[in-house]
Amino acid sequence: MTSAGRDGPVGVTTARPAVARSVGGPDYADVMLRRLDLRAEPLPRTAALRGLLPRSEVDVDAVLHRVRPIVEAVRARGVEAVLEFSEAFDKVRPGRIRVPAQTLRGALAALDPAVRSALELSIARARAVHADQRRADIVTDVVAGGTVTERFVPVRRVGLYAPGGLAVYPSSVVMNVVPAQAAGVESLVVASPPQAEHGGLPHPTVMAAAALLGVEEVWAVGGAQAVSLLAHGGTDTDGGDLEPVDVVTGPGNVYLTAAKRLLRGLIGIDSEAGTTEIAVLADATADPGHVAADLISQAEHDPNAASVLVTTSTALADAVDLELERQVAETKHAERIRTALSGPQSGTVLVTDLADALAVVDAYAAEHLEIQTADARAVARRVRNAGAIFVGPWAPVSLGDYCAGSNHVLPTGGCARHSSGLSVQTFLRGVHVVEYTREALRGSLDAVVTLAAAEDLPAHGQAVTARFAR
Repeated sequence: MTSAGRDGPVGVTTARPAVARSVGGPDYADVMLRRLDLRAEPLPRTAALRGLLPRSEVDVDAVLHRVRPIVEAVRARGVEAVLEFSEAFDKVRPGRIRVPAQTLRGALAALDPAVRSALELSIARARAVHADQRRADIVTDVVAGGTVTERFVPVRRVGLYAPGGLAVYPSSVVMNVVPAQAAGVESLVVASPPQAEHGGLPHPTVMAAAALLGVEEVWAVGGAQAVSLLAHGGTDTDGGDLEPVDVVTGPGNVYLTAAKRLLRGLIGIDSEAGTTEIAVLADATADPGHVAADLISQAEHDPNAASVLVTTSTALADAVDLELERQVAETKHAERIRTALSGPQSGTVLVTDLADALAVVDAYAAEHLEIQTADARAVARRVRNAGAIFVGPWAPVSLGDYCAGSNHVLPTGGCARHSSGLSVQTFLRGVHVVEYTREALRGSLDAVVTLAAAEDLPAHGQAVTARFAR
């Protein structure tokens, strides 16, 4: 996908000189967000618009050839292959895959009380939201004596992935485990990479979060090898059974995503999640300090993270640039954030009016979309495509990351146009149960026979007429 930094479209700032000129504004040293000016009429059509907007590019196909041998080795050689890959990629060889129960309990006991309290709040709010998502069975009386019931049946066993890379993610444990539990999943395992600094165990905070949620099974395995082991199962170093799962969920890097793609079908997956992204739709009423802070918050995740501002106000865009310069310098991960904000996946999009702004954010279909405008609630109702929408100045994405009650495992890369975030429904299957009496079937006989003949499948009709032949 092309970006705002390519050569071509009029109104796009294409280069990153030492001093970049903001469209319609003053010069600032090291302005980080490129600008795409779409105020010329008419706004490009949807296909062209998607191509113009800044977007993080995650090329899963490009790494499939590297991931396939990992997946196949784990399928063929099980835990021995996993341990070899852990040694190569994580720089540690765990003594066993399954973390002992006492180790989980110990991690929880040692957890900082403030972190435990925050996790408990996050869990309570997530459980409240996800409990309301659980669907009841639906019975439809189609005809007298004929019903179709849709039963919602939970997947039996799931594998939930908590990444470990530039940061530690106990929040991802919460976001994966809570909906699975609310769905009624019978058996679940959390997988997270072994950490050399923690003796080949997952990060202690990840283990503590799992224990706090009542999870008794945690595997010290990460990346593509984790997905393959979850899919195929194996035998642990102590002879214990590592039972395969039916569904794997949770975010990860491009290699984990490639493994999901390769194994989809053998297992169900939530999505092929890419690098995190935020779009902020803002007008002149927005606080530039808030907007800048929110763009920074997601850029903190990864140098490839995408932060996009869509605005009708050049003055706001200029003020946000100044705030970015000030705030980034004060952050812990300034280099990572600056890389993300200055990359082709991030930028400011200038539009003429709110209608064009909404067209842009729908074309972009952000993982996280903030609405910081006058009458933000009404504007939010007009959005069609977003993984999650955060309305007004007091609902930043960071709230959703941790303790809004919503789920933060969301579609990226424009997939919000057709896909939803992780929810209770991810772990449920709708099963139709058909019950007809003799008379109800007789009333359907002519239609079945006629349609079977029309499709040249006469045995279909015969399967009904045979019941009334005697």
